[in-house]
Amino acid sequence: MRRLLPQAARAMADGTLGSIAYGAHGLSRVDWRSWPAEQATAIQAFLHAWWQDALATPEPPYGIDDIFDTCVTIARTVTPFLEGWALGPVADVHLAHCADVWLYDLVSDFSPFSWWYHDTMDAGVAELRAWLSGPGAARLHVAGEYDLATRSELLALSHDERWAHPYWTSPSATN
Repeated sequence: MRRLLPQAARAMADGTLGSIAYGAHGLSRVDWRSWPAEQATAIQAFLHAWWQDALATPEPPYGIDDIFDTCVTIARTVTPFLEGWALGPVADVHLAHCADVWLYDLVSDFSPFSWWYHDTMDAGVAELRAWLSGPGAARLHVAGEYDLATRSELLALSHDERWAHPYWTSPSATN
């Protein structure tokens, strides 16, 4: 994997890798953090830079949710990607898209991550739920995405409370 990394990183960034959403990336299967510090730091820096560039690009070469999924699966954490979610209209559009995709699974207590198999996935899903129901929902409200914000806020409730919420019987009354 280390020998292929320069070419793979370039292909990921420019969109020529092919599909990134339909299979686990090789970096998600290796313990790259045990590599020499310079190499591990380079992978971390690449993931962060790729994510920031995607958030600033109206139409990145891959779907923004696929890029997030790939980054967090390789990093085995959502923390730096949620904390580093850029501000601005393009990033807000991407947030709305991701929230819409993620909520499909999260409201039913499923993972929205396609290829994250490691023991850190449950913590990543819990952190995504907490962020999306708090800071993420607040950003969605400010961006005028009221329905997505309301559904995101429901993630803070228990499963039974979430599904008993009036939102589901009268969405217009809660927005």
